[in-house]
Amino acid sequence: MRRQLETVLREAMRAGSLAAGARLPSSRDLARQLGVSRGVVVDAYGALGAQGFLRLRERAAPTVASRPDSPAGQHADEQPPIAPPPRFDFAATTPDVSLLDRRAWIRALERSLRDAPDAALDYGDPRGDLGLRRCLVDYLGRVRGVVATPSQVVVVQGFSQAIDLAFRVLAAAGARRVAFEDPSHDEQWVAARRAGLEPVPVPVDGDGIRIEPLAALAPDAVVVTPAHQFPTGAVLESSRRRALLAWAARSDALVIEDDYDSEFRYDRAPVGTLQGLDPSHVLYVGTVSKTLAPALRLGWSVVPAKLLDRFVEAKRYADSGSPALEQLALAHLIDSGAYERAVQRARIAYRRRRDALLAALEESLPDCEVEGIAAGLHVLLRLPAGVGAPEIAAAAEARRLHVRQVADFSLTEQTASQSALVLGYGRLPEPAIAPAVRELAAAVADLS
Repeated sequence: MRRQLETVLREAMRAGSLAAGARLPSSRDLARQLGVSRGVVVDAYGALGAQGFLRLRERAAPTVASRPDSPAGQHADEQPPIAPPPRFDFAATTPDVSLLDRRAWIRALERSLRDAPDAALDYGDPRGDLGLRRCLVDYLGRVRGVVATPSQVVVVQGFSQAIDLAFRVLAAAGARRVAFEDPSHDEQWVAARRAGLEPVPVPVDGDGIRIEPLAALAPDAVVVTPAHQFPTGAVLESSRRRALLAWAARSDALVIEDDYDSEFRYDRAPVGTLQGLDPSHVLYVGTVSKTLAPALRLGWSVVPAKLLDRFVEAKRYADSGSPALEQLALAHLIDSGAYERAVQRARIAYRRRRDALLAALEESLPDCEVEGIAAGLHVLLRLPAGVGAPEIAAAAEARRLHVRQVADFSLTEQTASQSALVLGYGRLPEPAIAPAVRELAAAVADLS
């Protein structure tokens, strides 16, 4: 029996079904499961340990050792080395997740699990928990001017799922092309192509997306970031807002409004949503990815009536509904006011970082123009004449600074030719901002 057990375990480790690092039962537990004496298991474990298949430690369960002849070990040296993290991270699309009040979130989850009726833990409405949808209608109506009923709100797993569902619904209805602001977030173009739609670029200037090209392009939908255009930071001017909605009404097209960072505004009054002006042609999307943390995977879509049934059906088949306990926890945070307090704390922290970044840029890079500073978690840095953004980005990378250029978010060569960097401050602690900018300035000086 000892030899049989030793052989079975050895072959499982060689085949990879017992992978390196896997924890085996204690000798006492395995003997009980197999109905053999403990000595049989102790002897088998000892032999495998002597052969290098197991790591044996006193008063600890044995674990499978990594071996060159194991499936994992054979290719261990072929794995690419993990790059060290950047010294300074100017990522423009990520928040500071350390600002999440974990205790408050844990308390909300505990309360949700304790108080939730059994029905809340079962398969439910794919649109999400009704209590959360009611909270969102009240909150978004008060804070963002959204006009909706709870039946129009669909809880989604972040913006990525919202845009994927919208594109799939459009494609199934016969849509062929979607217009995007140029520049804009590159992941959105990928989602459109995966749904079988053609992404087409529309230029952006200091007043936001230009409306005139839409008539010639004739897209079935357009994705916009009107409150704080990504990545230029422009705010969609009021006459263009009206023109965009008028075009959508004439063309019976859909406007997808990405309200990704509107909670963080510093030097101006809140900009209302397009959805509040025309709920029948605007699909509104928001999330907690910036206000709380991306890992929570909680967001919402406010869907026009004409698309609602198909959007809900697509959500049902995508995942049968978003996680229930997290929805209940978010509803509690919103209803208790804790969510707004968390947003306010984050807004204060990010404004200090924004101010520190502007001061550092003024000191170290005075010849550069800074745009899009009134809101959000990033600014646009226009480089001096004769200084190329690709070369600066490469030089910054060599100094272990993570920074992206406008060209990374460009659909056309004309936009890609802009010599500008996108500098995020969500991942930079306030004391690190001045040193980070000095490093960036040194990279610029090397190439000037």
